[in-house]
Amino acid sequence: MSDQSAVPIRIMLAKIGLDGHDRGVKVVARTLRDAGMEVIYTGLHRSPEQVVEAATQEDVDVLGVSLLSGAHMPIFTKIFEILGAMEDRPRFAIVAGGVMPDEDELELQKMGVAAVLGQDTTPEKIVETIKECAPEMAS
Repeated sequence: MSDQSAVPIRIMLAKIGLDGHDRGVKVVARTLRDAGMEVIYTGLHRSPEQVVEAATQEDVDVLGVSLLSGAHMPIFTKIFEILGAMEDRPRFAIVAGGVMPDEDELELQKMGVAAVLGQDTTPEKIVETIKECAPEMAS
């Protein structure tokens, strides 16, 4: 048996809003699966409510939201509003991925986003970041 946990990291990857581009998120899903993680992909055109509900029901360690539409600030604001209104807030890290201006990264982190992974992030860095984010939520 390896020194890694017997329970794989569970990550949900989501596409919220009207963004219809999912080639990149599918590559990320395959990369994370190949790294031994359990990956759930919501498909296209989900609402923030649908994604938070699904992540809660699936008891994920990490919710990765992929955005190319430029609507990242209102979408993440809505996600954190939904989570803040929940009586028993689920404990999963939230990671942003896709195309977002560098100047928005700090604001996203202030909201509660654990990591921001841009479109040029290497597969190795994506896996490393998810592994770093997931255990933080266990405490």
